Amino acid sequence: MKSSKKLKTDSEAKAMNNKSSVQVYSAFNEKGLKDTIKSSIEHIKKLYLSDHIPWVIGYSGGKDSTAILQLIWYAVQELAAEGKCHKDVHVISTDTLVENPIVSMWVEKSLNQMHHEAEKQGLPIKPHRLTPAVKDRFWVNLIGKGYPAPRPKFRWCTDRLKISPSNTFITNLVDKRGEAILVLGTRKAESSARAANMEKHESNQSNTRRADGLTANGSLDRVWVYTPIAEWTNDDVWVYLNSVNNPWNFPNYDLMGMYQGATDGGECPLVVDKSTQSCGDSRFGCYVCTMVSEDKSMSAMIANDDEKEWMYPLLQLRNEIDVNDPVHEKKLDKLRRDKANRDFRRMNGNLTVHISKHGADIVPGPYRQHFREHLLGKVLEAQVAVQQAGPEEVKNLELLPLEELEAIRNIWLEEKLEIEDRVPVIYQQVTGLPYPGERRAHHPILNSKVMSKLKDYIAQSQEDPDGLVYEQVRSTIAIAAKHRNQLRRANLPAELNDNLEKGAFTNLQEAKEFALDRKRNELVIQRRYLVEKIAEAKTGEDKTLLKDEHDKINEQINLITKSIKEVGYSSLIIATDNDEVDEELQQP
Repeated sequence: MKSSKKLKTDSEAKAMNNKSSVQVYSAFNEKGLKDTIKSSIEHIKKLYLSDHIPWVIGYSGGKDSTAILQLIWYAVQELAAEGKCHKDVHVISTDTLVENPIVSMWVEKSLNQMHHEAEKQGLPIKPHRLTPAVKDRFWVNLIGKGYPAPRPKFRWCTDRLKISPSNTFITNLVDKRGEAILVLGTRKAESSARAANMEKHESNQSNTRRADGLTANGSLDRVWVYTPIAEWTNDDVWVYLNSVNNPWNFPNYDLMGMYQGATDGGECPLVVDKSTQSCGDSRFGCYVCTMVSEDKSMSAMIANDDEKEWMYPLLQLRNEIDVNDPVHEKKLDKLRRDKANRDFRRMNGNLTVHISKHGADIVPGPYRQHFREHLLGKVLEAQVAVQQAGPEEVKNLELLPLEELEAIRNIWLEEKLEIEDRVPVIYQQVTGLPYPGERRAHHPILNSKVMSKLKDYIAQSQEDPDGLVYEQVRSTIAIAAKHRNQLRRANLPAELNDNLEKGAFTNLQEAKEFALDRKRNELVIQRRYLVEKIAEAKTGEDKTLLKDEHDKINEQINLITKSIKEVGYSSLIIATDNDEVDEELQQP
C-alpha cells in the first residue's frame, strides 16, 4: 500500500513538474522584451528607409494600435536623430460620431497630444481625425432617410461610418504618391479566423514584398499592409505598454484603467474592409450599435463608476431601435414593433416579396414619418440630459450637430416631401431654444397649420387609419408647388405618376394581398413552363432536375396561398426567418 501510494505521489509530482515546465507562448520568449522591441524597431527603420512610400497608421485609441504607434514613434525618433526622416507618417483615427464618448474624448485628446509632441520633437508624424461625410452619418441615414437599424443582413453602418472615411483618406494619398503602406495593429492571436486570413495574405505567391513583412491589401489598390505585432499575444501588448513609456507623453496606465472599466473583449479597430472585425463584436464600439444584444462596455462603465451615470441616456437610445434580445418572446415583440414602425413599401415605392420555408410576406422598408420624428425627439432629449448631467468636457456635446439637423431637414422636405418642416418644431419643443438653422419663408399653403387641417379633413371624410391618403395628397401638392415657377415642367408628369403609383394602397393588407397575389401568378406561369419542359425532356436526369424545380415552385405557391390570408405581417416569418432575408431585400 505504501509503495502504491508512493508511486502515485511520484507520478503526480512528475506530472506537476511537466506542467510547470510548459511555457506559455509569448513573442518575447526567445529574445526577451528588451531585445524583441529593439529588433522590431530596427526592422521598422529598415522598412521606412527602403522606399519613399508614405505610411498610414490606423489608430483607434485602443491597446493594439497604441502599441504599434509606440514602436513606430520610437523608430522615427531614432531616424530623426540620424537625420534620415524623409517621408511622412500619417496617423488616422475614424470617429463615427456615435462612439462611446469616453473613448471618443480619449482618442481626441491623444491625437491633440500627438500633434503637439510631433512638432516639439521635430518628427514627420501627422495625426488626422476622420469623420464620415454628412450624408453618410448614422442619424442622417436612420432619422433622415429612415434606414432601419443595422442588422446582420443589412449592416449599412460599417461602410458609411468606418470604411469610407479611412479609405477615402488612403485613396487620396495613393493618388498623390502612387502607393501607401498601411500599418495595422491586427494580431493572429485575436481569433483563428483572423490568423487564417493573415496567413493567407502572407503566403500569397504574388506578394512581391513578402521579404519585407508586407502583404497586399485585399480591397485597396496599391496599398501594402504592415502588421508589426502580428505574432504578439494580448498579454504581450499589455506587458509592452506597461514597461515602455508612451513617447507622445500620454498615460498608458489610463488606457488600462479604461479597459478595466469595461467587460472582456477587444478594441474597436480601424476598419478598412469587411474582413476586418467590426465594432459590433468589439469592446468599445458605437453607443447605438444593434449588432449585439447589449452594450456591455458602456453598461459596465456606468455600473463601475457613479460618475459615468450621465451616459445612461445614450444607453437608452439604442433600446428605441434595437431588435435583439436573448429572451425569445421579447425579441419577437421587438421585431413586431420594428415592422409596425416601418413602411410596407421600399424607398422607391416598390413592394418586395420574401418567401421562406415558413411563409411569404412583403419586406418592410424605411421607418415611417411618425417614428422618425419620435427618434429625433429622443436623440435631442438624450443630448440635453447628457449636457446637463455630464462633466464639464461634455457640456457642449452635440449628438446632433446643426449640419446633421439641416441634412435631416432637407431629406424630409425635399426627398420625402414632408412639407410641414417638423425639424425646427421638434428642436424647440425639446431644447426650449430657437432652432439655429436656416429660416425659411412662410408659405401660405405649404405650412404645418394648413397641412394639419388637411389631415383632419381627410381623416373625417374617409377611412385613413395609417395616414396614407393624406401623405399622397400632401406629396402631390408639394410636387406641383416645386414645378410652379419652372419654365420647363418636363418632369412633372413623371413625378406625379410615380407618386400616384406609390400611393396606390391605403393600408398594409391591400399592399400585401396585391404583392403576394402578383408573385403567385408569376410562379404559376413558371410552373406551366416547367410542365412543358418536363414533357419535352429527353433524359431521366433532365426530368429529375426539372421536377425538383417544379416541386419547389409548387411549394412556394402553397406558402403564398397560406400567407395571403394572414392579417398583417406574417407571424411565422417574424418568429423564424427575420435574419434570413437577403441583404438586397433588406435595403429600404
